[in-house]
Amino acid sequence: MTNLKQFKVEIPEVILQDLQRRVASARIAEDFDNDDWSYGVNGAYLRSLTHYWAHDFDWAAQAAKINRYDHFNTEIDGIPIHFLMKKGKGPNPKPLILSHGWPWTFWDFQYVIDPLSDPAAFGGDANESFDVIVPSLPGFGLSTPLRKSGINFWKTADLWQKLMTEVLGYKRYAAHGGDWGAMVTSQLAHKYADTLIGVHVSAPMRLDAFSRARPYDLLGDYIGDLPPDIAAHAMKIERNLASHVAVHMLDPQTLAYAMQDSPVGLLAWLLERRRAWSDCHGDVESRFSKDDLLTNATLYWATESFGTTVRYYTEAARHPWTPSHDRQPVFEAPSGVSIFRGDGAGLFADALVPLYNAHYVKAHESGGHFAAAEEPQAVIDDIRATFRTLR
Repeated sequence: MTNLKQFKVEIPEVILQDLQRRVASARIAEDFDNDDWSYGVNGAYLRSLTHYWAHDFDWAAQAAKINRYDHFNTEIDGIPIHFLMKKGKGPNPKPLILSHGWPWTFWDFQYVIDPLSDPAAFGGDANESFDVIVPSLPGFGLSTPLRKSGINFWKTADLWQKLMTEVLGYKRYAAHGGDWGAMVTSQLAHKYADTLIGVHVSAPMRLDAFSRARPYDLLGDYIGDLPPDIAAHAMKIERNLASHVAVHMLDPQTLAYAMQDSPVGLLAWLLERRRAWSDCHGDVESRFSKDDLLTNATLYWATESFGTTVRYYTEAARHPWTPSHDRQPVFEAPSGVSIFRGDGAGLFADALVPLYNAHYVKAHESGGHFAAAEEPQAVIDDIRATFRTLR
């Protein structure tokens, strides 16, 4: 390994004290007639969560969990990159890179790292172990500060290829991803298939989704091709997605000023998506503990990364994906695809799975957009099944 610096994840005490002060003294907007969250985040729940953040949340305990793993910083093509690494225990561990999405952080993979790296300790087969590498996407969390525009999902795939083959020195590797991470992983399967053992995604994706003239119009031309009942369901799902996609693509910097100044505003923006996109049936804590929600928000706040995370959307639209070849399937690397019915993307799975060189497909009735955090055992099982015959 070259050009690496190992470090501990730490937040300076002055930042934590300022955060606690801001949260404790926050001026939270009044809310009414919003028990169902139909106007946005429910005020009573937000107040209770911010009270816990200000008075009971223990960042040091969460940092101790994070620092059980080795963390590294490097720079690739002028871009700062952080990654966590857990070496596999077994006779022949294979390298596996896990890519997260928004509003995730690398820590959303916390429940799959140990079982994937040391399967025998969790009742699995030691022959199915992985060297697990979990980077933060460029501009997210600890992969900061990002001071270069134009970095999006397909350019991240180029960075990951260099991270895995040049920085870490693997000749071939496996990849998994969800949300933006699924698009990064799919681009790896498209452009770098000959250096991949294979890929697994927790939701199938198409890479030209933001290549239209109106990329913030999520359904776009697709809506006319859907049967009426599916179209109605798709429009209901779009209701949970459209607001953030539009503002992230069109006005990311304006939004960033508010989130950089208000941790409670930041928390509300992240919380809205956790509840709307997960398979939580309205109870966000049935999928994510208070500590996990607030660790995520604290990482966004302390690294001052919100602005560059939302620009990831802008850059996807400003720099549309173009294919590297016209061979079929689009994603040539051997692929596994998991479909979580509680995730809106699952609605289009039948049309998207054929884009992959899929030899393993599994549908799950439980679980939503944050699959690795919501249904970690399902993700672990599907990753193992995907690569069982590819090793």
